[in-house]
Amino acid sequence: MMKLRAAEARGKANFGWLDARHSFSFGHYYDPDWMGHSVLRVINQDLVAPGGGFATHPHANMEILTCVLQGTIEHKDSLGHAEQIPAGDFQLMSAGSGIRHSEYNPSQTEPLSLLQIWIEPNEHGTTPGYQQKKIEANPGMTLVASPDGEAGSFRIRQQAHVWRLQLEPGESLTWELAGRHGYLQMISGELAANGLAARPGDGVLSRDEPKWDLVAASASQALLFDLP
Repeated sequence: MMKLRAAEARGKANFGWLDARHSFSFGHYYDPDWMGHSVLRVINQDLVAPGGGFATHPHANMEILTCVLQGTIEHKDSLGHAEQIPAGDFQLMSAGSGIRHSEYNPSQTEPLSLLQIWIEPNEHGTTPGYQQKKIEANPGMTLVASPDGEAGSFRIRQQAHVWRLQLEPGESLTWELAGRHGYLQMISGELAANGLAARPGDGVLSRDEPKWDLVAASASQALLFDLP
C-alpha cells in the first residue's frame, strides 16, 4: 500500500516567529488518521524568523533528528553543548532519560528553515546524548542514521534507517526496504515513487511495499525512512 501525504493537507501553526507545517499530529494540530507512521512520530517543517526560536524545554525517550535547510541553528542543552548548526548539517538528540535544550535563529536578518523529525526509540531511560554531522548531498542515497552508526551515520536507538536522497532530472533508482514501513519526505524538486508524483513538502508512505522505484522529473532532494 502506497499513500501520498500532500504538503497542503498538513497541519499548520503560525506564531509570528514560527511558521510550521506538521505531517503528523503535533501541538494544537490533531488528526487521528495522521498520528505517525510506524516509529516515525513527527516531521515538522519549521520556518523560524530572524532572532526567533524555541526557548529551553524538556524531552525524554525520543530520537530527535534535525535537518537544517537554510540558515543556522544556535543550539544549547543541559549536557553542556553550545553549538552552531549550519545549512547542510544534521543534529541528533537522543533524549533518553531526559534532556533540556533551546534552539534559536541567531541571525537578525535571515530566516531559518529546518525539518524536525522525531523517531520513537526501542529503549527507554537511556543516557541522553547529542551528535552533529555534516551529511554531504551526494548523488543517490546517503545514509544519515542507522541502528549501528554504519558508514559514519548517526547511531539511533531504533531499528530504522534514514537516508538523504539526491537525484538529477531523469535519474532513477530502486530502494529496497528492510522494514515493513517506508516514508519519503520531499525537500525540493519532483519525483515519482512507484508512480505517485511527489513535490516539495509532500510525503509518501508505504506498508508492506518492499521495493520503491524512484524517478526524478527534476533535480530532487528528499529524506527516506526505512522503518520497522
